[in-house]
Amino acid sequence: MLVAIALTGAFYFWQYAKSDKAGWPVWKVALFVLGLLLWFLATQSRSSAFTGQSMALYMARLMVLAEAVPPLLVLGLPRGMNLNPRAGLGRVLGVLFDPWVALAVWSAVIIFWNVPAGFNASVVTNSAAQLLPWLYLLSSLMVWSVVLRPLPSVQPATVGSRGWFGLLSALPMMSVAAVWLYAPKVLYTPYVSALCLWNLSPLENQQYAGWIMMLAGLPALALAFGQLLLWLIKLADGDGLTPPATKN
Repeated sequence: MLVAIALTGAFYFWQYAKSDKAGWPVWKVALFVLGLLLWFLATQSRSSAFTGQSMALYMARLMVLAEAVPPLLVLGLPRGMNLNPRAGLGRVLGVLFDPWVALAVWSAVIIFWNVPAGFNASVVTNSAAQLLPWLYLLSSLMVWSVVLRPLPSVQPATVGSRGWFGLLSALPMMSVAAVWLYAPKVLYTPYVSALCLWNLSPLENQQYAGWIMMLAGLPALALAFGQLLLWLIKLADGDGLTPPATKN
């Protein structure tokens, strides 16, 4: 992760240094730097050492990677990035940012890694613990790229379709959060008898994790509703327009 953060930042500022700055305002650079900082804190801070003692803290780290870092990185990209949709990179990004592909990957990550077998492995197995943050980050980057549409030349999506996509992509995470909130017992073996931080019981720890996941998903859900509202307004304006009368 540290190498990826360094390479991402170096490539971004290299491109920024050789650009004409016309489509690259300072606020975009600030958002990208903030995204890199949150990425660093979520993966390189000492909070990762307390995964076995706090499911809530573990989920907070994953939600930073899924719901805070990706939109900041996407919003930090410059305007006017036109790619040929028929060229190599344009084709690849067109597939990765296809709504159905992004939704399938995101849903698979959320569902598989939050069933007991997957989540238990992410807590007690080193390889899975290293893999899960990557999966959350990359799959969420795909989702946020669909929603925010940073590459319009390879993303021919309307605001309405992006709103419906955002609504659908929020359902898996909200469903998992609801299960954690209302489950009558602890669902994951590593936390059944764990000594949790802040004197929380294991069940309270799981419920706090559910609240964290649900609250983290609210901004994306609000954006989806906003896009749908904008689509409905445009649709209503279009339906309400009458063609000008023609003179005979």
